[in-house]
Parts: sequence; C-alpha cells; structure tokens
Amino acid sequence: MDNDTIVAIATAHGIGSIAIIRLSGDKALSIAKKLSRKQDFSPRYATLTTVFDKEEQLIDETIIIYFKNPHSFTGEDVVEIQCHGGYIVAQSILQTCLDAGARVANAGEFSKRAFFNGRIDLSEAEAISQLIEAKSEDAAKILAKQIKGSLKEFIEEVRDEIIHILAYSEVSIDYAEEDLPEDLIEQIKEKLKRLRAQLEKTLQASKSRAGLMQGFRVAIVGKPNVGKSSLLNALLNYNRAIVSDIAGTTRDTIEEQVKIGTHLIRIVDTAGIREASDEIEKIGIERSLEAIEQSDIVVSVFDNSRELDNEDKQILSLLEKTPKQQISIKNKIDLETKLELDREFDLELNSKDDVTPLIQKLETIMDRSNSSDEIMLISQRQIAAVEETIKDIDEAFAPLEDQELEIFSFHLNEAVKAMASITRSFENDEMLDKMFGSFCLGK
Repeated sequence: MDNDTIVAIATAHGIGSIAIIRLSGDKALSIAKKLSRKQDFSPRYATLTTVFDKEEQLIDETIIIYFKNPHSFTGEDVVEIQCHGGYIVAQSILQTCLDAGARVANAGEFSKRAFFNGRIDLSEAEAISQLIEAKSEDAAKILAKQIKGSLKEFIEEVRDEIIHILAYSEVSIDYAEEDLPEDLIEQIKEKLKRLRAQLEKTLQASKSRAGLMQGFRVAIVGKPNVGKSSLLNALLNYNRAIVSDIAGTTRDTIEEQVKIGTHLIRIVDTAGIREASDEIEKIGIERSLEAIEQSDIVVSVFDNSRELDNEDKQILSLLEKTPKQQISIKNKIDLETKLELDREFDLELNSKDDVTPLIQKLETIMDRSNSSDEIMLISQRQIAAVEETIKDIDEAFAPLEDQELEIFSFHLNEAVKAMASITRSFENDEMLDKMFGSFCLGK
C-alpha cells in the first residue's frame, strides 16, 4: 500500500450546517498547518482556526482536530477539518489540500488503510459500511456490536474449536503406535457435530433475518382490481398509484419506501396477475412474479365483493409454492360478500378506510425477525465463508470414519482458512479492492 496522503469530503454532498474534510497520511498534519498558518495542534483537541487557500485568500473559520498515529481510525496521522456546510466551502478546502500535496481518496480507502494497519478486521469494516446504510434500528444495533468486535469474537471461538479438534487428530497421527484413548475418534466426531450444528444454526438465522440488513421487501399481489394500489396508497399516505376500475391499470411494478415501526421497508405494488391481453402487460406480470421471488413478505389481496374465479385460483397456486412469509387479506369488506374461499384470512379490511391492522401485522413480523440473540452474518461474503466451512467439515467425516486422519486434517485446515477469511482474508488485493470499493467516499 502506498504512503500517499489522502483526502476526501466525509459528509454527504449538499447544503448543511457543517461539512468535514478528512486527511490521512504522513503529510496530514503539515497540510493542516499550511492551510491554517498555525503550527501547534494538540492531538485530540478541537482547535478553532481560520484556513486559507494557496493564494492566501481566507476560505472559512473552521475547527481542526488532529489524531496522531497510531491512535486514529486509519492508524496513520489523521486530520479532520470541520467547516460550514454547502457546495463551495468544503470543495475549496479540498482543492487547497490537493494543492498542498494530498490526493483524492478512493472509495473506502480510509477503511482499507485501517484494515491494513490492524485497526479493524474485515468483519468490522463490513459492519461500518452497512451501518451507514442500515434500514432499521435493530440492524443498527447489531452492526454497532459488530464494530465493537462481537462477530470477530465468535469467529475466533469457532476457529479455536476447530484447531482444538485438529490437535486431537494430530496427536493420533504422531502417536499412532502409542496407547491412546479407545474413544478418541468418537470424541472428535461428537465435537465436530456440535460445532457443525452451531454453524448451521447461525447460518440459517442470518439468512432468515437478511431483511434487517437490506430492508424488508413487501410484495402486494392479487388479480386486477382487488385493491392493491389503494392498499399501497394507504400505506404511503398519499396517492402514488393510479386507482381505477379498469383491469390492468397497473402495468408494471411500482416500488416505494416507507417506515413501519423501526424498519425502513420497500413496498412493491405488482401488476394484477392474470392472462395478459398485450405484450406490455405480459412483461408487467412477469415482473410481478419476480417481485414475489425477491420479496421477504408477500401480501395477497382478495376481493370480498367478487366471486372466486380462475385468476384468484392462480394467485392461490402461486402462494402455495412460495416459502415466503405471507399475509392474506380479504379486502372491500364494506361491500356485499360474494367471495367464498375455504381458508382463513389473516386480515379483513377496507383498504380505502383503514390499513392499521396491516401495518401492525407487518411490524410484528419484522420485529420477530430480530427475536434471536444469535450472532448474525451481515454479508453474502460472510455467509459464503460459513457455507464453505460447513462443507469442509462435512467432507471431513468420511476420512474420520475410515481413520484416514491425514485427509481428515486437510479438510479441517481448509475449514480454518474459510472461517478465518471472515475477519482477515487470505485472498488477493483484487478482492479487497472490490470490497472496499463499495464503501462511501471519505470512509
């Protein structure tokens, strides 16, 4: 990694009360001194000072904080300049830093330097990145714990347990002709089974709670004119979707975000599922089917005022095939009942009047997803690493049964590498560049 001093605006683009420009590297302090014409900065103290551009023109009155290495986020000298927010001032200070010898940081480069300097591991880096984009308060709490090292502790415990099992195996290999406990192989097997069960539990819990990290996706499905768009408008509290009596009015999926309880969710109003009459409508219906597959919760809507027909039956058939969490609604209960369906509905309501019961039901389901105290894997990379660990453990059982302990040890060593990759990857720089490149600029 190079020794360039990097700089970036660390706050969001736009008008605000303050903006923060962050510097990291050997020249960070000297650049701060050059901008401020001030020579003394006490580490970790906020210093009120004016800053000037290269033409000696006053830019702004700022607060500068100096973090001396290694006691900083990156492990290098870090300077943060707090100025008045807006489009011009922060850019002027950034340009002056560049004129003084810094270069613009790449996306995620501050976190990448923190990783290479041993200030954070990969699990903590991913938690930092996802905390910025957290879609619920529960997610933010989980990620805050991971930044403090909760996942790292779990990974180390699992890694140590595998190494402990490996030690049993190595003893058996090295002292094959000595008297060893007769039940040693059974002891190894039982330890491995318990470890595998623990990893499988963590893996499944993480997959089932993925909506906490990414934001829950809720698909509203049903045949045309059952009130799906009215339901969406009521949830959003404004008329986002066109509502009419003409079948096929919604010809594509409509997506909107809304906060329910402590969760920011994405609601997808789908095109009515039926036999389409034209190509455009067919595409819309295909996207509706995709929306069901990609959703965490499926809200199915049935019209109380219309008799059960083939289109309703098609919806029911789709619902039977999906393993997703479901909420079924009998809508338009203010009208004469004509729908006869041999099933219990979760809710009965009139979407034009009050959808509070649906809001409460959605909140209950989403809150329930965080009822577990299990450690949570927060990225596909982490999930893939645990899946690989489980695979390596599974492949170790057969040679263990046959007492082929060298092969058994090989698979356990692979399991150790897979598990350790969650916190400190053995992969190449290209993988790290890709991961940190997904971070915000200035982070």
